[in-house]
Amino acid sequence: MERKDLKSLDYGELQQEMERLGQKGFRAKQMYQWFHEKLADTPRDMGNLPQSLKNQLTEEYDCTNLEMVDVLISKTDGTRKYLFRLEDGNVIESVLMKYKHGNSVCISSQVGCRMGCRFCASTLGGLTRNLRPGEMLDQIYKIQKHSGERVSNLVVMGTGEPLDNYENLLKFIRMLSDEHGLHISQRNITVSTCGIVPRMYDLAEEKLQITLALSLHASSQEKRKELMPIAYKYEIHEVLDACRNYFEKTGRRITFEYSLVGGVNDSDRDVQRLSELIRGMNCHINLIPVNPIKERNYVQSERRVVDNFKTKLEKCGINVTIRREMGRDIGGACGQLRKSYMDRNKGEGQE
Repeated sequence: MERKDLKSLDYGELQQEMERLGQKGFRAKQMYQWFHEKLADTPRDMGNLPQSLKNQLTEEYDCTNLEMVDVLISKTDGTRKYLFRLEDGNVIESVLMKYKHGNSVCISSQVGCRMGCRFCASTLGGLTRNLRPGEMLDQIYKIQKHSGERVSNLVVMGTGEPLDNYENLLKFIRMLSDEHGLHISQRNITVSTCGIVPRMYDLAEEKLQITLALSLHASSQEKRKELMPIAYKYEIHEVLDACRNYFEKTGRRITFEYSLVGGVNDSDRDVQRLSELIRGMNCHINLIPVNPIKERNYVQSERRVVDNFKTKLEKCGINVTIRREMGRDIGGACGQLRKSYMDRNKGEGQE
């Protein structure tokens, strides 16, 4: 029988396990606080648990405890990029970004990714496996312990497609916002998707207060297919209808992520088509100068082109920002640190 991961058990499940072990009900509360409030790594760190229970938990259960392999700190803005090793030897990455309004962490939801977006380093090796809720949570916990600072905002935009790991994602969000744990407001949580339409409709029915960010990256179906294979399965208007439904069901404004690729999707015609596509939607566009990767020949749009794109969208009445480039000097783009680590260690059995 597969061993359960203690850090992936929600409060109710932990209560059931303690009952099964013949323990008093308050042990579940103690353990949940140790894991998700005091950020204990393992049961052995829980001071007020009897030794016999610690031993039993260690023998009968797994307990996610990410190993920090590397941390890079940007000299320009203090961004920290973390590389963590999982118990099976796979590696994932996370980023701590410091803003005036608080600390934001970007986490991974999968080991690798199968979506195949053409400009993304995360997908080059394909999908290895989904992350458990505890493995997603522990990225935040390890970063908060290492930095000594509270995390107030969370974005699920690292390696992986979050909606391709749907059930684990939901459990993770509920545990992260649980009053018994870090209790991060759902309004401070953003989940990105490349556009898995059925799951977008499912997510709307969950009535969560998270922000949904769609990786749009194109102004037409043809250009989206060129950049994102998911467009062959879900047509661009289908995806936008799912976004409209999400806003109607939750009242949460949609964010559109738009990576500007020089000479590909940054023309005046693209501005016109994009403004027509999203006309009347309660939304915000986040323009992202693409991060070039050596495996692709895409280049970043010139700054004047980026500024022009923003100005013309604003003249159409659209709320737009240009994403501040964080951690550029440490390979801040999604998937780059993990990819360079894997390339260095190829042949040594890491994956």
